[in-house]
Amino acid sequence: MPPARPLLSAPELEPEAPPQNVDAVADPATIMARAAGENFPVAAPWLPQPTRDRLRSIYGFARLVDELGDAAPGDRLAALDWLEAELDRAFAGQPSHPLMRPLAVTIAECELGREPFARLIEANRRDQQTFYYDSFEDLLGYCDLSANPVGELVLEVFGLATKERVALSNAVCSALQLIEHWQDVREDLALGRVYVPLADLARFGCSLDELRAPRVGERLRRVLVLEATRTSALLEEGRTLVGTLRGWPRLAVAGYVGGGRAALSALARADYEVLAQQPRPSRRRTVGSILRALSGAPR
Repeated sequence: MPPARPLLSAPELEPEAPPQNVDAVADPATIMARAAGENFPVAAPWLPQPTRDRLRSIYGFARLVDELGDAAPGDRLAALDWLEAELDRAFAGQPSHPLMRPLAVTIAECELGREPFARLIEANRRDQQTFYYDSFEDLLGYCDLSANPVGELVLEVFGLATKERVALSNAVCSALQLIEHWQDVREDLALGRVYVPLADLARFGCSLDELRAPRVGERLRRVLVLEATRTSALLEEGRTLVGTLRGWPRLAVAGYVGGGRAALSALARADYEVLAQQPRPSRRRTVGSILRALSGAPR
């Protein structure tokens, strides 16, 4: 692996003080602590430390973008504009934010491109203007901005980002993003967003008011069963990515696939009750699911 170096031969960039609303939500320790609550191991402990550090730096950026887009008080678009400028500083080897400094090292060591990072920012800009998705296909278009770039960056870290692998990774990453939406219906609604496609709600006669109920009703349950079935098919479409990999990359991607499978199983065991609780799989079930994904066994 080449030594860390700036990828842009540009004059020194002036540091830019972040807007106050960035400081309100961008505490590095708080953001990175969220890794423990993800459906998949962000940087599994069995991976080599340099690989874990690189994956964690990408996760830190993705979570920082989401925090600015979801929770920053005041002008979130201004906060995202600051982050895009900070991304340029990271590519020049001159970032100022504590989460961006390790990312700058990863960018240089792995010679990552800017475009996937910019798509993650664009997804959160869209969140400030788009609050509903009419169809499942529309929602997949959003996932292409909000989730798929992360999988592409992971493959780039391993030096394995072929066109075929990226396509399979997109299926896995979109599925993981969708699972979060099905788990977090109430949380998303509190942010003023509905990711359950409107066409599917209408298909089962489910109103938006039913998303605000204390518990999941039968109509919403039928919608969530449909969404989980679609999501499972997408995840299984992408799981063949595991078989194209060897060594540490295979272990990492099996963690993502197995984590997604375990999360879908937890939803089913909870009978899709996502309003009164947030179903999550146990560590034991997640590990078992990862081992099955690693072996190529069916769910």
